[in-house]
Amino acid sequence: MRNFISVQNVPDIVALLNKAIHIKQNPSEYSVIGKGKTIGLLFMNPSLRTRMSTQRAAYNLGMNVMTVNLDKDSWQLEFGDGAVMNGSTSEHIKEAAGVISQYCDIVGLRSFPGLIDREKDYNEEIFNAFLANLSVPLISLESATLHPLQSFADMITIKEHHRSEQRPKVVLTWAPHIKPLPQAVSNSFAEWSIASGAELVIAHPKGYELDEKFTKGASLITHNQSEALQDADFVYVKNWSSYTDYGAMPEVKENWLLNKSKMELTKQAKIMHCLPVRRNVELSDELIDDPSVSLIQQQAGNRVIAAQTILTEILKEL
Repeated sequence: MRNFISVQNVPDIVALLNKAIHIKQNPSEYSVIGKGKTIGLLFMNPSLRTRMSTQRAAYNLGMNVMTVNLDKDSWQLEFGDGAVMNGSTSEHIKEAAGVISQYCDIVGLRSFPGLIDREKDYNEEIFNAFLANLSVPLISLESATLHPLQSFADMITIKEHHRSEQRPKVVLTWAPHIKPLPQAVSNSFAEWSIASGAELVIAHPKGYELDEKFTKGASLITHNQSEALQDADFVYVKNWSSYTDYGAMPEVKENWLLNKSKMELTKQAKIMHCLPVRRNVELSDELIDDPSVSLIQQQAGNRVIAAQTILTEILKEL
């Protein structure tokens, strides 16, 4: 594995999941594979779990870690070819990426979408600029359209907690929010679930359809949350803004807050959420705080295992 941008970079998802479980059970097995290597973590947006879990994973492998908040700690970057830099940008990605490649053996990048220009966001202009100009591997710490480390951790969590020989029924259900959020986590969860062989059902109000590029292969996409929840094994709760009316929040009159009574439709399903979660907006306290139902903290813990597994795969090729 050279770069880790999406599930498309994974040649064998079953093998990767098995390796993650092995690493979790044998955490020190690869403790020196990263000795003498440095990862640079570049953040253009806020982060808690991604930052801390990736740092912890790198330390577990013996790596050095350098973290830069590109929106605060560095010069403002220019990404356009042929740009006349007589405005607010001070450094071009070509020079910046060249320098970073000399200091780091691997780079992790986090960059959210603007939610204004869909074409720009879905073309992944920032990530592609880094890919074109870095000479070292790149790991996505969340891009405009995808969050692969989160989704890998989600698949690890499902693998650990699925108790049947049958493939799990996994429901991705939209949830309310106070502001428009990206589709990245939802896109990524959908494509990883489909790639891993789960029976994926997606439920959302009208106007919140996701890009078919990421949902093709889902067993069902419905506007009826109750229909989706029927006999579910896992319920993933996430808000996202409109893809069609890009970045908008079409009015929703129905009650999409997931609560205990709705969970009675499931097959004693476990709930999942990537965090941060708006309590009693996206999910009720009674579900978040019920250890017999919630896998939210387990997901967060598996973020370290996901990052450690991917770093191990990349480091063995350096």
